[in-house]
Amino acid sequence: MSPEMQSLALLNTAAFLLCVSFLAYVLSILVFHLKSRRSRGGSPDGFDWHVIVPCRNEATVVGDTVRRLLHDFPNTTVWCVDDASDDGTLAELAALADQPRVHVIRRQLPDARQGKGAALNAAWRCIERWLPADADRSKVIVGVLDADSRLDPQCLVALSGRQYFGRPDVGAVQVEVRMLQCAPRRHAPPTETSRWGRLLIRLQDMEFRAPIAAMQSLRRHTGSVAMGGNGQFTRLSLLNEIADEHGTPWHGALLEDFELGLHILLAGGRTEYCRESWVAQEALTRIRPLVRQRTRWAQGSMQCGRYLGKVLRSPRIRNSATLEIAHFLAAPWTQLFGTPVYLACLAVMTWYIDHTSDGLRGWWSAGGWGVPPLMVIFGIGPFALWGVVYRIRCEPQLPLHKALLLGVCHWLYSYAQSVAVWLAFARMVTRRTDWQKTARASDPAPQPDATRAVGRVAVPAQPRRVQPARRPGRSDGPRSIRPPRHLIHLATTTDRPTVAHVRK
Repeated sequence: MSPEMQSLALLNTAAFLLCVSFLAYVLSILVFHLKSRRSRGGSPDGFDWHVIVPCRNEATVVGDTVRRLLHDFPNTTVWCVDDASDDGTLAELAALADQPRVHVIRRQLPDARQGKGAALNAAWRCIERWLPADADRSKVIVGVLDADSRLDPQCLVALSGRQYFGRPDVGAVQVEVRMLQCAPRRHAPPTETSRWGRLLIRLQDMEFRAPIAAMQSLRRHTGSVAMGGNGQFTRLSLLNEIADEHGTPWHGALLEDFELGLHILLAGGRTEYCRESWVAQEALTRIRPLVRQRTRWAQGSMQCGRYLGKVLRSPRIRNSATLEIAHFLAAPWTQLFGTPVYLACLAVMTWYIDHTSDGLRGWWSAGGWGVPPLMVIFGIGPFALWGVVYRIRCEPQLPLHKALLLGVCHWLYSYAQSVAVWLAFARMVTRRTDWQKTARASDPAPQPDATRAVGRVAVPAQPRRVQPARRPGRSDGPRSIRPPRHLIHLATTTDRPTVAHVRK
């Protein structure tokens, strides 16, 4: 066999193995997803619920989000972290300072804008110091909610069920993510978008509620459920355990949610996925912000590859979970390898068509007719079937032909991830690790710091609490500043975060 034929055979074999492995994975997650059953809820009264809302230039959305949380969850404490916003976010939060269950944590430059994980760590430190020393941390549940989100009013009931926090070995739970523009009208804000924007919204909703939900269904069986950046809930006792070993619960990866899930599994905790409840977030309506978001996710996944050795050696993570985690961590690198393989196959096929007698007709009659069916089965099919699954499991009112068309669009939509992987790889090579917030179409242009116009905000006085003993190995963080004479001054001169403490 000539070297050219050997190279071609090797190329075809690599492409075939990539296609078969991908198709096998899709079928496996599909089976577990279709077999999943819903569980009953429980009583949330046995837990102390805290929700962290990180804010960086969220003036247009954070006020409504916090007010809805206060209305729907009357026994939940809300911690808003202003991460050096310059669009009036702090003024919006100041307007909520008279609410008895709202705490405002202010981070300032140069310590601020170090990523979402750093903002969450600031809130964790404040929660830990605010709680009485004798509080049962295993009953304190800390949730993370994006500033543009809507949480299912029955979420805490679902999370309190015996399958979730009703089980003492469950350390963290991720709820299903939906797109806010696709939520029921009472939850969804009025939007005016183009047809292209509406298609992107629907594709993102299908992505989270079909293939991603299916992946989580498989992970429930392997014991490797991943945490998401929105709608994750964790026991405070487990966050403290991770901090005792590593200094803080959240770390430096751009995919800080998945990184936290790995630490939970390495600590011996159990993670779960709750499809009985949901959190709705605002979908992106333009392709450029979408690619930027997925680039951050892909780079975060690459960064988490450093934990693979610990996962492989850990006696607390079973083999099935190790295999699934390894598959996830290898996914961006597989895409990097697959892109040139598929492009090379396309180039070779084009060359053969061009050099075959009678051109395309001769190539077709010589066996080329088998390529389109293979492309449909191994290329388009694994993506297109999710349109039908989405219709069956989530949107039964969606016409079948639109579901099929949506599935085909999902195949084209997946190429945005391929672009994002290469951009993430370029950022890794150039050692760029800055955290870039995903801008919304409705976000206004940055304005001068609005905190000077806030002045003093009256808040109820907070009695001095007994502070819990400092755990060894924990790094210093933002300390609570006691407001003098029932006032908290929100100025721009201090160099450490300011906390508006209010009585619970």
